[in-house]
Amino acid sequence: MVNIDGSSGDRLALAVLAQYRMATTEQLHLLTAPGVRIEQMRRRLMKLRGEGLVDRITLAQAGRTRVWFATGYGARIAANWPELRDLPLRRYAGDRTAVRLKTGHGLTVTEVGLAFVQDARRRGEICRPLDWIPEVHHSLGSGEAVIPDALLYYRTREASGAMVRAFVEVDRATMGPERLAAKIGAYARLYRYVPVPGGRHYGKQLVPQQGQEAWHKRYPVFPRVLFVLDGTGPAGIEHRVRALWAATAETVPDRFLRNVPVLSVAMANLLREGPSATVWRPAQDPDRRVSWLRPWKT
Repeated sequence: MVNIDGSSGDRLALAVLAQYRMATTEQLHLLTAPGVRIEQMRRRLMKLRGEGLVDRITLAQAGRTRVWFATGYGARIAANWPELRDLPLRRYAGDRTAVRLKTGHGLTVTEVGLAFVQDARRRGEICRPLDWIPEVHHSLGSGEAVIPDALLYYRTREASGAMVRAFVEVDRATMGPERLAAKIGAYARLYRYVPVPGGRHYGKQLVPQQGQEAWHKRYPVFPRVLFVLDGTGPAGIEHRVRALWAATAETVPDRFLRNVPVLSVAMANLLREGPSATVWRPAQDPDRRVSWLRPWKT
């Protein structure tokens, strides 16, 4: 019989694993219960594992780091909770092999999400663990879609309590710079995509403005687009930043760039300085450094 005590943090731990796909013991501890000793998190995870809700793999090449994930059973239970009801079940939930093959990218995405959560705590702002949502599907019609590595919700401490949203792409240099840069064009297409009434689509052609863009159904303002670059040294990072710059100069409509900040940062700088620092480089002006929260200021 499942015994999840919400007040003890069991529920949050399972929800985070179901939503994030995977996390190490330390990542889960810092995300969900930083005020307690990590031994309590280890006991909690072993309890959830004993109930069949979570499982783990061990990375021998990383000092026998344990990577936790929700089982299919755990994911089905979590999917019924209000905070996760709108999220699809992960196809590979409970699949040890799939988790093992995705740990490089998956744990890096979790680490970026953790950086935003911790930065918000330090600044007295709001970015809770479940405000980082991996792989949210956004249709472009004709079977195509934009699926960012994560969708971020962040509420600032300003008097207005403004909610800031961002699409986050985490690149570990597993694809060429041109393919990475092409993602900006995909977000520009999403920005102007209007579904055909009745669900009809005409190939890959964008429909002329005859209604409201699809993204308005989800967001009052189109989210910012953030690229976090990892997996290479400084020269490789610089090459990728310049590829993003070239993509905006050659193929991305000015209207999109005027209204949607597109920013990039090296993973090392993000972790060292914190996401709110002026370490982000605008795609159309990579020599500048700005804050992702206030990209119009230097």
